[in-house]
Amino acid sequence: MAKAKPFIKWAGGKSQLIEQLEALLPSGFDKWSNVTYIEPFVGGGAMLFHMLQRHWNIKKAVINDINPDLTTCYKTVRDQPTELIHSLLAIQEDYYAVAGEEAKKEYYLRIRERFNEKPTDPIENTTLFFFLNRTCFNGLYRVNKAGKFNVPFGRYQRPLICDAETIYADSKLLQNVEILTGDFEQTIGHVSDGAFFYFDPPYRPLSNTSSFNDYAKEAFNDDSQIRLKLFCDRLQGLNVPFMLSNSDCLGKDGTDRFFDELFKDFDIQRVWACRSVNANGAKRGKLTEILVRNYSSGSYALGNRKPDQQLKIAL
Repeated sequence: MAKAKPFIKWAGGKSQLIEQLEALLPSGFDKWSNVTYIEPFVGGGAMLFHMLQRHWNIKKAVINDINPDLTTCYKTVRDQPTELIHSLLAIQEDYYAVAGEEAKKEYYLRIRERFNEKPTDPIENTTLFFFLNRTCFNGLYRVNKAGKFNVPFGRYQRPLICDAETIYADSKLLQNVEILTGDFEQTIGHVSDGAFFYFDPPYRPLSNTSSFNDYAKEAFNDDSQIRLKLFCDRLQGLNVPFMLSNSDCLGKDGTDRFFDELFKDFDIQRVWACRSVNANGAKRGKLTEILVRNYSSGSYALGNRKPDQQLKIAL
């Protein structure tokens, strides 16, 4: 059986940072019992697939995203993998049969237009989503203020649109995953004994032209980042451990202390990452990102909780 992995390409995906994130989990994490893993901004799901395969004490997972097309994809992969594979194979065969770049571009634009009509059938919607993800420029997902997908054609001749092995592996792993659609704050209702949160929100842009957080028509601006910090404060009050990733504004120019001030009461680590999804090739490369935690390295400091203790939470 193939290893489960992200079934789509997603800007800011965490595949390259997995081992660094793993090393910064709470000490003794594998000794906790009945863990509920909660990811309020699931995106491509690299951390989700890693956690579910690496840590067998995770008995339940809850994922959320504000993008309904993305969460429909997760639900379809989980619940209807065979039907999805048949549909993907059909569109892949059609696309391969189209001769010439201009004809392929016209085909792409027709699919994009149909996708923006928001078909209600989950198989069709997910098939179009997969197709666009594999054939658009650099695998980006970007929408305009009207919520219309507007990424241009990517000029790929024979992209792999249907990866059946990955879809089946992901479907199996997603069986015990609850999939939510909406604002990240709704995940507070799923806090229970043994909960652990990982946040990978739309990153704060490092410049006016570097924003890739237009995954939904609702902007995730500085006010949203502050609201997310206040949500983290609520988790702190409930004695729930969390880890959060974001861009390193201070590392970019040495003067922007937005996150250092916002999360000054928490532990902030900096890790090296390589950004490969950028319209400007000159802006791809290595840079630092921040990891914020409400526990210290080597131990779970909140309330001196021991691995066999259960969290006592009153919502």
